[in-house]
Amino acid sequence: MRWFWIDRFVKFESGRRAVATKNVSLVEEQMDGYGPWLPLMPSSLIIEGLAQTGGLLVGEHNAFQERVVLAKIGKAVFHRPALAGDTLTYTVIAENIQSDGAICKGTSHIGEQLHAEVDLVFAHLDDRFQGVEQFDPADFLRMLRLFRLYEVGRTEDGEPLTIPEHLLRAEREEYAVSD
Repeated sequence: MRWFWIDRFVKFESGRRAVATKNVSLVEEQMDGYGPWLPLMPSSLIIEGLAQTGGLLVGEHNAFQERVVLAKIGKAVFHRPALAGDTLTYTVIAENIQSDGAICKGTSHIGEQLHAEVDLVFAHLDDRFQGVEQFDPADFLRMLRLFRLYEVGRTEDGEPLTIPEHLLRAEREEYAVSD
């Protein structure tokens, strides 16, 4: 993930629900695109923030062993713009996770006010993409730590999430090489 459209997770329930925040700031590059007279967060990037939140929820369900991609936006409704200074709270609920993908519902709130509603469909890439890494595993784990996923994440039983061994191994290998 080169661009992050979420700042951190505040809740994460494995296979069920993820809540993340995004602080909209005037200093972000995308805010210039609409001119100084209307500094708003583009709707496409809000959808991307919801997709990143949902994609990580779907990916974590199988210990990040599947290659998850956003396949389709079923519906996207925006009730108001997101302006500089707003904090967006993204909530994504996994309605159905199967071996070939997942269906999720996402909402964005500004404070208590509903800001956006988005239906997301994710796919797991099949064997034709075997051996194709979407992310360097050590970099991916760094990103998950930045998002505080393992600080707030819980299993279905309420226990803290554990970091998958393949990500820890990649992290150890990276540090062993750089010493």
